[in-house]
Amino acid sequence: QAFLWVRSTLNMAVFRDHLVLEDLVEEMKKQSPDLSFGPLQRDGQIAVQGSFPALRGLREFLLLKAKSLSEEDSREGKSLQRPRRKLQEHRGAAEVRNSPREALTEKQVLVLDTDIYHYMKCFLPRVLQGCGVVISGVTDGDITTVCIESPGSKAGAAQGSKAKKMIENHSVELQKILRKERIRFKEHSRAEKQRYRQLWERLRARYPGVLVIPYDTHFDLVGTSVDVFGFTEEVKR
Repeated sequence: QAFLWVRSTLNMAVFRDHLVLEDLVEEMKKQSPDLSFGPLQRDGQIAVQGSFPALRGLREFLLLKAKSLSEEDSREGKSLQRPRRKLQEHRGAAEVRNSPREALTEKQVLVLDTDIYHYMKCFLPRVLQGCGVVISGVTDGDITTVCIESPGSKAGAAQGSKAKKMIENHSVELQKILRKERIRFKEHSRAEKQRYRQLWERLRARYPGVLVIPYDTHFDLVGTSVDVFGFTEEVKR
């Protein structure tokens, strides 16, 4: 199995102005008892490891927490702006009518395994190009947070929900069939990496469904069990 156990480092510093981080960590432990938490660092970072579904659940919990805090800040900001808004209402009606209004958007967020996100982006790009929505991803180690933005109307919200559901369904199916294999470089030299790149190019025609993700010290293969096994055996020869 490829995506059963992952490790991620979370940056909790974004909550420091609103919450006591130690209390938030305790809340996280209660929320996700199946995860293993490292010590909270001074810079607000904390290492977490466990199953991908459990880690995804924790990420979604934190995203909802951040969203609620953001909404509170927004409400406080609006209350501070009201006196100024009343002063503006005394100006000419034409000026009020001509002032532009910001377009409202609906945002939905989900968390994916980074390898599955890259595989989807490479082989299933249409899934990440929903009709009438803007889909973007931010990668943080083994986890990628996908943001789906749609017009802030009823129809727009429906489009966003449809796009999110499609991504979730494909993610679940890919988790069932994909496998990841890591092959480490022996020499870490430029010549060795170049040899591997040439080998990848030759093998791509034979294994078109395998995604190769290169790093400085290794490269990952992501694909079906049969393809990844065959690709790996070819590399080891």
